[in-house]
Amino acid sequence: MAEVYFYQLKRSPQARTLATLLARSLDQGWRVAVRGTDRDRLAALDDALWQGGADDFLPHGLEGGRHDTRQPVLLCLGEARNGADALISVDGAEVAVDEVTGLRRASILFDGNDDDALARARDQWRALTGAGLPARYWSEESGKWAEKASRNLPE
Repeated sequence: MAEVYFYQLKRSPQARTLATLLARSLDQGWRVAVRGTDRDRLAALDDALWQGGADDFLPHGLEGGRHDTRQPVLLCLGEARNGADALISVDGAEVAVDEVTGLRRASILFDGNDDDALARARDQWRALTGAGLPARYWSEESGKWAEKASRNLPE
């Protein structure tokens, strides 16, 4: 069963944290879906991911292309069609309990400076951990990533 990682962004831009998580996921050999709630926001993330240098290249695509099923990273609004091993939710996109069980990891990135985003993340935490899924909550409030809470972790 996948663990769900919650990342409360307080200092780093979402695109930078996303790029780091995507690179780590690809290093594991995972295919990744990045689920958002707004096509324009996903297009902006797509552009930001293309801005990295040659050493930071992240092969990816924005949903709606001819090769969606072959993308190692697919930015999408709904269900990914790339056989994702990992799901990263941005901008409050829903992560359902039943879909997490088929993944290696689910991650939820949220803006810790936005009260609505914080409330949405808390709702997702309660729903996912309440269903028994293992979860970890990370914050960068101090300037470094630190685990602040965990639930339902295996012994």
